[in-house]
Amino acid sequence: MKDLSNYRKSYEKSELLESNIPEDPINLFNRWFHEVEEFGGNEEVNAMTVSTIGLDGYPKSRVVLLKKFNEEGFIFYTNYNSEKGKALEHNPKVCISFFWHTMERQVIIKGIAKKTDDQLSDSYFDSRPERSKLSAVVSNQSEVVPSRTFLEENLKQLEEDYDGIVIPRPKHWGGFLVAPIEVEFWQGRANRLHDRIRYTYQDDYSWKIERLSP
Repeated sequence: MKDLSNYRKSYEKSELLESNIPEDPINLFNRWFHEVEEFGGNEEVNAMTVSTIGLDGYPKSRVVLLKKFNEEGFIFYTNYNSEKGKALEHNPKVCISFFWHTMERQVIIKGIAKKTDDQLSDSYFDSRPERSKLSAVVSNQSEVVPSRTFLEENLKQLEEDYDGIVIPRPKHWGGFLVAPIEVEFWQGRANRLHDRIRYTYQDDYSWKIERLSP
């Protein structure tokens, strides 16, 4: 067994204070996102972990890409027949999180997921490269397949079938919008005395702001 007890790092790059945050967590998320994008050096700043409760009752997390965010919430795309798609249909309560290690920051978002409308899903699907569209068509996501060759041969056949033809979005593929009910911002600080600020959505549509102990 490898002992990791001596793995330590001092976090000293920034701070998170109540005197310098907006009333709305989306505005703070937007600020952090662009700071990481411009100065943080993360290759995929939009990479996020999506955690769901599966049909078997177990939680499961996986990394996907955030494709849009606004005051309504956070949008990503997937196969609705996939493991996470079925999990969200059964239980729409979800947690998404971002870890931007170069800026010593993470954001944890609890929310309710719902499918985006067809127009938005169509628009994003149409913007994808042709081969990415075909991969979405050929993949029965999360299903067992006999081999890599099986997938590649099916993809090759689809390339022939759709040669010169517009590739339509599969009806089982589209977006999920995660509407946040709680957003926590974590900023690493020296000596493990980290900053944690939590926004909680209220019945009057405002956000309650609280500092949490690290």
